[in-house]
Amino acid sequence: MTPRDASEPFGNRWSDLDRPPLNVSALRRGLVREGTLWSRVEVVQRTGSTNSDLVAWAAEGRAGEGTVLVAEEQTAARGRLDRQWTAPARSGLFFSVLLTPREVPVARWGWLPLLTGVAVATGLSRAAGVDTALKWPNDVLVTVGGEERKAGGILAEGAGEGGVVIGVGINVSLRADELPVPTAGSLALAGAVSTDRDPLLRGMLRALEEWYGRWRAAGGDASACGLQETYAAGCATLGRMVRAELPGERSMVGEAVAVDGDGRLVIATKEGVQEPVGAGDIVHLRSV
Repeated sequence: MTPRDASEPFGNRWSDLDRPPLNVSALRRGLVREGTLWSRVEVVQRTGSTNSDLVAWAAEGRAGEGTVLVAEEQTAARGRLDRQWTAPARSGLFFSVLLTPREVPVARWGWLPLLTGVAVATGLSRAAGVDTALKWPNDVLVTVGGEERKAGGILAEGAGEGGVVIGVGINVSLRADELPVPTAGSLALAGAVSTDRDPLLRGMLRALEEWYGRWRAAGGDASACGLQETYAAGCATLGRMVRAELPGERSMVGEAVAVDGDGRLVIATKEGVQEPVGAGDIVHLRSV
């Protein structure tokens, strides 16, 4: 069992020995070092949304770049389009990070959720030994029983002047009878070799630091730093027939053929038109 942080009380919340609390001290020792991106790691037992909290901290001047806020349990977690979701305490990794890519043109910040997806997939592959795929723009997929299931999601929000908060939620040890919907999955159900959340979190954050550094050094040019190619290689949406639910109650059906230089999904319709989609809800209609 992962050692308990000295500030954490015992009680019924720790009765599930398969879901020990995160070791805050060890996370700080492993991540917060001079010359690295991560400047601060905070773990709270319960909150509504780590994204909302960290956005507020940034607005109040209480957090700088590299702040990581992790919750053992979220009660009002949000996904894209204000969708709500909940999970049992310590059954997943629910965290947000604050980034301030001021040297990157704002027009290229749309790559940050996709960059985070690549980092999450990289970190989970290394630490959990599980194959993941990315559904444009922000879902993390695993295979359970031969079917693609959503095991996580990513949400980016503006924070203060020149900041972005990126939230990540990953189902780690969620059991079949705990799934919120039949299309959900978890690392455990996908056959992960490890569901120890400490190394999983460190792996994702280190991969995020690596990709963020490369992207920032390239001035946000996703092609020059290899991000565009890497994302496309791991994107399960490409090559699929999809339906895009677009703003203004408009929808479009076609084949997802590319992710362009701005991170938009390019959809080829039956009329022969290729249209880039920058915002919307994507539904996979069939596999190829």
